[in-house]
Amino acid sequence: MKITVMTADEQIITLDVDPHETVENVKALLEVETRVLLQNQQLLYNGKEVRNFEKLSALGVKDDDLIMMVSNAASSASSNALSFNPDGSAANPGAFQQHIRNDSNLIAQLFQSDPELAQVILGNDLNRLQEVLRERHRQKSELRRQQEEENALLFADPFDVEAQKKIEAAIRQKGIDENWAAALEHNPEAFARVVMLYVDMEVNGVPLKAFVDSGAQSTIISKSCAERCGLLRLLDQRYKGIAHGVGQSEILGRIHVAPIKIGNIFYPCSFLVLDASNMEFLFGLDMLRKHQCSIDLKDNVLRVGGGEVSVPFLQEKDLPSRFLDEERFSKQASSSGAPVTSGTTDKSKNVSTGGQSSGSARPDTSQGPDFEAKVAKLVELGFGRDAVIQALKFFDGNEEQAAGFLFGG
Repeated sequence: MKITVMTADEQIITLDVDPHETVENVKALLEVETRVLLQNQQLLYNGKEVRNFEKLSALGVKDDDLIMMVSNAASSASSNALSFNPDGSAANPGAFQQHIRNDSNLIAQLFQSDPELAQVILGNDLNRLQEVLRERHRQKSELRRQQEEENALLFADPFDVEAQKKIEAAIRQKGIDENWAAALEHNPEAFARVVMLYVDMEVNGVPLKAFVDSGAQSTIISKSCAERCGLLRLLDQRYKGIAHGVGQSEILGRIHVAPIKIGNIFYPCSFLVLDASNMEFLFGLDMLRKHQCSIDLKDNVLRVGGGEVSVPFLQEKDLPSRFLDEERFSKQASSSGAPVTSGTTDKSKNVSTGGQSSGSARPDTSQGPDFEAKVAKLVELGFGRDAVIQALKFFDGNEEQAAGFLFGG
């Protein structure tokens, strides 16, 4: 009788065999036709695998019946292509990637459980795929190691001090991990980088991006920025000193007044000039208070002059990468409560600053008849003497500014 054999690659072979022939002999004939070794052949009749010792007649095979042949060698090769190296990378990353891509259900599950791996599999970078697979292998190995250590601790001697310390540490770490997982689920924005507050300003007609820092007592400009803005000629070196923060920087002096433009309005501003190459311009609390500024984080704007001007805070994409270094430096210059010590002039003094602030070297205006006359005049207006002295010192003896501050308070 004649039987038809179809291979896995859809090759059709017709064999003339005896009805009482064994399956093993049929495979021998197919080995000649297909060059697939007998032991690597798997024959299926009506969807069921037939065994070598069985006869065709006993299986019910009749003339012109169809038998399927599957090569175990192909299955083995496919299995090897989907195997992994000891480091967790795929033995054949291209075959592994294609195998996952062909299974839409598996891709959907990956997007739920491991979106990074799913994205890499759908991409074209096989090197990146291998890196992710190695990382997943490392993570699984670490988790397995931790679980083995935890299991070992369960059977540790309860009177072993070292074992009890390890159990305590494991319990504490478990609490930390649970807290971290809860934060990822309910407060994921806490893991994002917080961009500091910057606005566009013009200083003496030169545009720049100003770092708004209410934690800094004084407004600061770098020497290079002051030179670029044409202000270095106004530097008063009598106000030299050292700014102490997390680190310290040299105060070269002070520029008493210069125009800054916020929005469409000009405002007078004074600066401390620091010898800082990686910090450009810091808009501190002195000018924020003077110009009645409000940091509105709900609308993400800086309001100036009691609200007459509103300028938006800049987004991260609008800031040069070097500004990240500038933020670190500004904190060194302005984030501790340490004092600023005076430098070369006898008229300067140490100024202790509270909270997060930067100090400023100021002349000592708390002596002399002129200062006492100003104190007396403001006391007559109904303010306490201590508050008056503090306000005059803060505004370098400027009676009008001190009065405005006291009335505003």
